[in-house]
Amino acid sequence: MESIKLFIQEHVAFKKQLVVLARADVVKTYRGASLGWLWALIKPSITIFVYFFAFSIGIRASRPVTDPNGVEFPFFLWLIGGIIPWFYVSEMMTQGTDCIKKYSYLVTKMRFPVSTIPTFVSISKMLINMALTVVVMLIYCFYGHFPTVYYVQILYYMLCQFLLFTPFTLFNSTLSVISPDYGNLIKSITTAVFWLSGIMYDISKVGNPWLRKMLRINPVTYICSGYRDCYINQRWFFDETKYKSTLGFFTVLILMWTASLFIYNKARKDLPDVL
Repeated sequence: MESIKLFIQEHVAFKKQLVVLARADVVKTYRGASLGWLWALIKPSITIFVYFFAFSIGIRASRPVTDPNGVEFPFFLWLIGGIIPWFYVSEMMTQGTDCIKKYSYLVTKMRFPVSTIPTFVSISKMLINMALTVVVMLIYCFYGHFPTVYYVQILYYMLCQFLLFTPFTLFNSTLSVISPDYGNLIKSITTAVFWLSGIMYDISKVGNPWLRKMLRINPVTYICSGYRDCYINQRWFFDETKYKSTLGFFTVLILMWTASLFIYNKARKDLPDVL
């Protein structure tokens, strides 16, 4: 409870700075480039174009996906529906793991609470994720699939992303300061998480039932499949078919917050000296 109270107090005291630093983080990441922060949209857009070419032109075997009303969606649309949240997740696992080191001057040269650094980094990555989500909606409209009432849930899944990967980044970045090997480990497993999260394939079609259950435990699977529920499957997050997945996600969420606040409370006094 003491850790929770401290975490909330630090964020309330620096709430205005969080927004300013989140914006500055986007600018700083692409400083020196002629197009500046637009590269935050251009880079994933290029990836989306590559997938479009691969699955719409190059790989003819990719089959369309059908929604509950029998409307067919090109596989490309199904793919980008789940891969956009992954861009946020991957950046939080790679760049987020080094965020305290990146902003070490805030800790060593001024009295700035360490716990807020992962938060404003998470906000900056989420702002980019929101912009990419708008791009995806426009692509769906171009294909003739216009927004439905299920799109409202996108805000819920964005909140789930933010609430999970903010403490996840606090946990990783804190341990990364203490042990650089830990930071390298997290970055090295990013690709494995990608392939175990059902981004490139439908988890429900995995033949082995035990393996399918194990894959569903992955919270990234819950988020990515949730986005597809908004775009294609037309299924609410409180649907009875999803209650186990939702329960599992929030169990992981609570455990992640507990672990991150515990580690932060133990290490926060030593971080300035280590940095």
